[in-house]
Amino acid sequence: MYEHRNHPLLSRAKFARRVARRLLLALFLVGIALGIGVLGYHLIGGLSWIDSLLNASMILGGMGPVDPLRSSAAKIFASCYALFSGLAFVGIAGLMIGPFAHRLLHRFHIEGK
Repeated sequence: MYEHRNHPLLSRAKFARRVARRLLLALFLVGIALGIGVLGYHLIGGLSWIDSLLNASMILGGMGPVDPLRSSAAKIFASCYALFSGLAFVGIAGLMIGPFAHRLLHRFHIEGK
């Protein structure tokens, strides 16, 4: 996936393309996670589309739910979605930080020679 430690450091243009690809992948994954939350809150929680979007966005962003849920199924969905969102956040953050961390470590390795 990334260049080997014996290879030279990527040019800025190639690095920018790598970061852009990661950003697009991260946005795609956020869209999928948000879609799962919106559908779940709408179909299981019985919320309107806008309220479902608000709740899913708040949970995915780590802020917490806005509307109270009344059914047990909706509460179970919300708890599962909150756990999923926490893991998705960590994974997407790692996806975004990866190229920068690799470039930094690769640069330190080159300077150490």
